[in-house]
Amino acid sequence: MHTVLIRNIRSLVNTRKETGILRGEGLKELPCIDDAFLYVEDGIIKAFGKMQDLPEHLTAMDIIDADGSYVLPCWCDSHSHLVFAASREEEFVDKINGLSYAAIAAKGGGILNSAAKLNATSEDALYESAYKRLNELIALGTGALEIKSGYGLSVEGELKMLRVIKRLKENASIPIKSTFLAAHAFPAKYKNDHEGYIRLIIEDMLPVIAEEQLADFVDVFCEEGFFSVEEMQRVCEAGAQYGLRPKLHVNQLNSIGGIEAGIALNAVSLDHLETLTEDEIEHLSSPTWQGLCTLLPTAAFFLRMQYQPARQLIDAGCAVALASDFNPGSSPSGNMNFVVSLSCIQMKMLPEEAINAATVNGAFAMNLENEVGSITIGKKANIIFTRPMSSLAYLPYAFGNNMIEKVMINGSFVMTR
Repeated sequence: MHTVLIRNIRSLVNTRKETGILRGEGLKELPCIDDAFLYVEDGIIKAFGKMQDLPEHLTAMDIIDADGSYVLPCWCDSHSHLVFAASREEEFVDKINGLSYAAIAAKGGGILNSAAKLNATSEDALYESAYKRLNELIALGTGALEIKSGYGLSVEGELKMLRVIKRLKENASIPIKSTFLAAHAFPAKYKNDHEGYIRLIIEDMLPVIAEEQLADFVDVFCEEGFFSVEEMQRVCEAGAQYGLRPKLHVNQLNSIGGIEAGIALNAVSLDHLETLTEDEIEHLSSPTWQGLCTLLPTAAFFLRMQYQPARQLIDAGCAVALASDFNPGSSPSGNMNFVVSLSCIQMKMLPEEAINAATVNGAFAMNLENEVGSITIGKKANIIFTRPMSSLAYLPYAFGNNMIEKVMINGSFVMTR
């Protein structure tokens, strides 16, 4: 049995006896214990409290002096596209030159560009590059991650991506969830045969995915020029037959009814939400839907789009999560520290709201709420130690600085940059 005692924590952040999805006003409530200790046994949190209440009999193999650091749960990044074959900085230059996201996609760029490169890359090469990226994210404080397919757009390519994600799950030190996103774009071969591609997803991909247990969720990019509401419903209903709940891309560019349909499909989360009407915000705040609004501010930042209306969503009582959307085209960074800062700076979220959205609610958006997301007895000791700070608000305030001193995963420190 390996035991760790962390002493002299300036403030232990997000301490909870039990956790539920945080909505509206609840996102402001961030319980902390000043001058605290944390006790870990075999990678699991066993006790915590104020230093003055530290039991004398509590001994440990490793005693760590936090030396006044803030300690908080690792980030839970519930929306990423970590597995890809190559970066797309040439499109970055196209954007600077004035081309829109849609225009780049129309000339064979965007998702189709990534799909062509991925299909030409071996599974081993994809795994090695993804594993390297994963460890870079862990060093930045990510302690749980969702990874989507969607750059294969063929039976072979999608299965290859999902098998890579399965290997990452088996070898990673953090919890990983896998999402099947073949409905990311229509490949050129099926540009005028949507029915044919949807049949390929339903008849040729899903049965193999179920047999090999390659996915936890199903996703669809519901957007003008991509998948219609009706097409999204068909893919999700087919996925449901194999136990895959939806986590959906909706309302990134246009409002076409994806939110109402996603709620009816009992989606775990509805992601992006840059474009929202007042009626849609009302739907998202309905107590009959227990899902989350996952906001991806770094995608809006990179594409120079309007930011998601986080303030209106929270004030309406919605459950908001934050994620990186790490991908080579529209958010080539998985740095959740910047996501949290950007959420405060551009979406007017309070530091407490942003931290909760990137930890507790992020865990719920992956069905990992019993493993990570808060300092709670029985959860994994996946935690961040900050550098010396004047207050917790300094973490999102100092957006250009790396305020992470150390990262602990399963009770052991990992290599940081």
